[in-house]
Amino acid sequence: MFTLVRSRVRTAALALAAVAALAFGTTATTGAAAAPAPAPAPAKQGPTSVAYVEVNNNSMLNVGKYTLASGGGNAFDVAVIFAANINYDTGTKAAYLHFNENVQRVLDNAATEVRPLQQKGIKVVLSVLGNHQGAGFANFPNQQAASAFAKQLSDTVVKYGLDGIDFDDEYAEYGNNGTGQPNDSSFVHLVTALRANMPDKIISLYNIGPAASRLSYGGVDLSSKFDYAWNPYYGSWQVPGIALPKSKLSPAAVEIGRTSQSTAADLARRTVSEGYGVYLTYNLDGADRSADVSAFTRQLYGSDAVYTP
Repeated sequence: MFTLVRSRVRTAALALAAVAALAFGTTATTGAAAAPAPAPAPAKQGPTSVAYVEVNNNSMLNVGKYTLASGGGNAFDVAVIFAANINYDTGTKAAYLHFNENVQRVLDNAATEVRPLQQKGIKVVLSVLGNHQGAGFANFPNQQAASAFAKQLSDTVVKYGLDGIDFDDEYAEYGNNGTGQPNDSSFVHLVTALRANMPDKIISLYNIGPAASRLSYGGVDLSSKFDYAWNPYYGSWQVPGIALPKSKLSPAAVEIGRTSQSTAADLARRTVSEGYGVYLTYNLDGADRSADVSAFTRQLYGSDAVYTP
């Protein structure tokens, strides 16, 4: 039995006053920074590999430094900026999207932090996380409030030329600041509106928290609106409880540098043998992690990973 490892760095969620929230007073197309068409990546066969990066401490560019020794394809297919926050304005009594200074730096410097990855064919997604203020994805007071937050998310994707949004319902501390407890409608309204706003972008689910258990309401099942869902417990195997095909699920989750290479290899081997299409990793840093990455790329793609500084 694997030990469930939860070591996500809390600083992304605790930086409450680092910077002001991004103002959203324009339409989704105003000031848009369109992502360039990616160069065709060398073909590779196997599951989609995902890398979360703690941008408080590490560069997004690390994701693009790993290629496969056989064929030269990218070791990682999706890079996740960890993490923006859902905050709560006690004056307006509304949730709003907040970027700490490190997330804001990545977004402001998308030309050098995001575009190089996209030009390699790597998708770049923004993760959104609770921030201890009572605002979460599961307690909007009405459909209009959920839709308003969805617009902030989709406007951000357009403004900075990103490839999608990842939901991580942790650290909301529902009830703080007089906010409501989780309800059944909020996440359905939020994701439905977001999918309508960005039909061709990635929406992924870090399968944890009240939102993850509230995927159906009023005859609407959210499952098909997600591109991916993954296990949130590093070093373990757990199939996300969402009605998606195996090709969009990651039951495996590893923390690079902390999950043993043997466990990472075993989880990758099981991913392939059981027909799942995604493999999740967390906390890729700036060190040469080619040995850790190779442990799973050998099983997923039949090749070692090469690190190029």
